[in-house]
Amino acid sequence: MNMTRRTTLAAAASLTGLVLAASGAEAQERHPEIANAIRALENARNYLQHAAHDFGGHRVAALKDCDAALAQLREAQRFDRH
Repeated sequence: MNMTRRTTLAAAASLTGLVLAASGAEAQERHPEIANAIRALENARNYLQHAAHDFGGHRVAALKDCDAALAQLREAQRFDRH
């Protein structure tokens, strides 16, 4: 392979990498904090749902509040996509 072809291939590979990196950045969540909060609430809800005790009677209320918070966060995400 001659030097010109190697240089062209190297430039094409670099350009491809830049395009892929740019498209990946656009595909990322616009509000990662909201996505992180959803995951954290889902984990907390799952923990509470499968807990061996009722946390002094607060388990049911906490599950209800988790559901309400999750609904609001998901609605915020949907609203932002419009």
